[in-house]
Amino acid sequence: MTSLDILFGAVGLIAAASAVLAVTTQQLVHAALWLVVTLGTLAGCYLVLGAELVALVQLLVYVGAVVVLVLFALMLTRAPLGRSPEHSSGPIQRIAGALIGAGTTALLAAVLLPALGGKLLSIRAGDTRGIAAQLFGSWVWPFELLSLLLLVALVAALAVSRMPASSDEGESA
Repeated sequence: MTSLDILFGAVGLIAAASAVLAVTTQQLVHAALWLVVTLGTLAGCYLVLGAELVALVQLLVYVGAVVVLVLFALMLTRAPLGRSPEHSSGPIQRIAGALIGAGTTALLAAVLLPALGGKLLSIRAGDTRGIAAQLFGSWVWPFELLSLLLLVALVAALAVSRMPASSDEGESA
């Protein structure tokens, strides 16, 4: 067992623990922050495996975009910051969710383990220079324009959500 194996196990354990915390916490903002930790540690797992490009894409797309989208959705809906009784589930729903999760895990293990035949997947180093040349060469302007469009949409959504609600729109004659 090498030091990379130990590091991968430690980062994987942190990722699994933060994923469990993300789905079991009763506070929405805390769940979003645990999701950040989970996705960040997954990028760390990719780094340990030698897939630097996948780790960078994981950070940019998921941590940088999806989590920001979730946080903006929480802000726009004015979700409660603390625990709320109307959003909590009962013990029967929690047990049913745990059983469904365990069943899905068992099904995936029953399908994937025989498919691998007891072998570990070998990871080959990809041609990251070719991909980087394409992304940052001919495709850089569409990505930049798309990011600018998303930024304008987020600022506009924030401005619309902060506008005062007028109650006399339907009362004018």
